[in-house]
Amino acid sequence: MSAVEVTDVAVTLDGTPILHGVDLAVTGGEWVTVIGPNGAGKSTLLRAIGGMVGFRGRIRLFGRDIRRLRRRERARLVATVPQAPVVPPGMAVLDYVLLGRTPYIPPLGRESAADLAAATDVLDRLDLAGFAERQLATLSGGERQRVFLARALAQGATLLMLDEPTAALDIGHQQEVLELVDGLRRDHGLTVLATMHDLSIAGEYADRMVLLAGGRVAADGPCQEVLTEELLSTHYRARVRVVDGAHGPLVVPVRPSASSAH
Repeated sequence: MSAVEVTDVAVTLDGTPILHGVDLAVTGGEWVTVIGPNGAGKSTLLRAIGGMVGFRGRIRLFGRDIRRLRRRERARLVATVPQAPVVPPGMAVLDYVLLGRTPYIPPLGRESAADLAAATDVLDRLDLAGFAERQLATLSGGERQRVFLARALAQGATLLMLDEPTAALDIGHQQEVLELVDGLRRDHGLTVLATMHDLSIAGEYADRMVLLAGGRVAADGPCQEVLTEELLSTHYRARVRVVDGAHGPLVVPVRPSASSAH
């Protein structure tokens, strides 16, 4: 089943066109990563799919037009981990994860025993139970990223959208977070739509890649077909070499020779 269908979507923000006629399809259970240079429209595309910005065109989630979905219905289908989640000062880990249960709590109501059980279960699965009473501000970057994921997973959504999930993380924490997401995808049937800047790491985990450039889809296909020296040189204006890796293409920056630098 198709999890995401984006058809001829355009977005204009503050009078500036950001996306132009974007088409994208994501199959249920698939991991698709959107790449592209700064300003290509990657985050805006995720925000449109999540119903956070207005758009022209059509977006469907699991066969349903998002314009016909109420906010709570949409939140039960898709959970988003933004680049810089807003964390209220002094908030404990368990309380933050419980925010993911908001779509199931009646207005003016309180979380139920079932909501608490769902949050506790996610903390156990992500090896965060020992941090439940800790304040988020006291955790390391990798630990906080797992908590952000925990809140998203507590929503019980089947589509997980990750906007630069490894930004500002060291290589060890990058691997930790992405392995965790991939394991959850395999074990629980999640669909993953992500944006990433690190092309080599993106190529190791994605089933498919979409290259955005200038707000348009420049390439869409298996990682080997998108991570090519020609495409990356054209759209990133970068000198790179692409070599085969154990789990996908590896993109290696190449410095210009001393003679060509002058």
